[in-house]
Amino acid sequence: MEQVSSVVRWGIISTAKIAREELLPAYKQAENARVTAIASSNPKVREVASEFDIPTVYETYDELLNDPEIDAVYIPLPNNLHAEWTKKAAEKGKHVLCEKPAALSTCETVEMIDHCKKHGVFFMEAFMYQFHPQHKRIKEILASGELGELKIVKSSFSFFLEKPLENIRSKPDMGGGSLYDVGCYCIHAVRNILETEPDSVYASAIHIPGTMVDMSVNGIMHLKNGMSAMFDAAMDRTGQNHFEIVGTKGRLLATRSFLPQLYGGEAILEISVGDEVRTEKVSGHQYILQIEHFSKCVLDRTLPSYTPENTIQNMRVIDACYESIATGTVVRV
Repeated sequence: MEQVSSVVRWGIISTAKIAREELLPAYKQAENARVTAIASSNPKVREVASEFDIPTVYETYDELLNDPEIDAVYIPLPNNLHAEWTKKAAEKGKHVLCEKPAALSTCETVEMIDHCKKHGVFFMEAFMYQFHPQHKRIKEILASGELGELKIVKSSFSFFLEKPLENIRSKPDMGGGSLYDVGCYCIHAVRNILETEPDSVYASAIHIPGTMVDMSVNGIMHLKNGMSAMFDAAMDRTGQNHFEIVGTKGRLLATRSFLPQLYGGEAILEISVGDEVRTEKVSGHQYILQIEHFSKCVLDRTLPSYTPENTIQNMRVIDACYESIATGTVVRV
């Protein structure tokens, strides 16, 4: 399969809301990516294609994967379909950018990633938030030592889900639940920003009545660097998306840690050290940066900075959280 030398040709599998509202507008602005096809049985797929100047429309995903003019695919399907279509894409030689969570278990994640490696294609889970430059700045502040010895980190991500019983996020067979949907960000942020791993977790959840789908999850993680981490993820409350680190000398609060695009890409960091408080603003388009990074990897044949092994480790922590919820005990990761 040959590629255009400076541009990756992308196919989009489905007309999911995240694709329409975030990814497709970002693809139009990315310098090294072009969407050349979209596939969906949705009757509105041609409207979507017209809106975003996508030249080719397919009614089935298989037809898109058989297109030799496509180098990579973006998969924003329901969680339970990620593994299946990632493997099918790999078999057709397509690189894969797949929405989070990568799959529904560590075992499933390992299998799909091994399948990609077997067929010589790159795989990256679409944790777009990590490409926003605010997180590089947070790491710089932590490395400076101005917060003192770091003690605890807190991460929150929530939103209010209207009519939950009608939404795929509430369907157990489709991988519904707040931990899969937004809790995965909280866990990933702790691991990514502190560059350490949890060695044990304890989690509790409130479920949709009559189901095992979690509407909210609270978790405590003990980290290998000696710190503690707390997170809360929910689909039944007002929107929150912040990340806080507390040390012996100071505190850092990232008030828009996951969704800065709601504010034109502007993130705000609040740093308090002693009696001094300052605010730093950091801007960037995390979706464009994510697309350009993965596209550059495809063009240069270099591994993504967010590795498959990192994806697998995040799923191990999620699995441990679900085990803790089921057993009511602390679980080793």
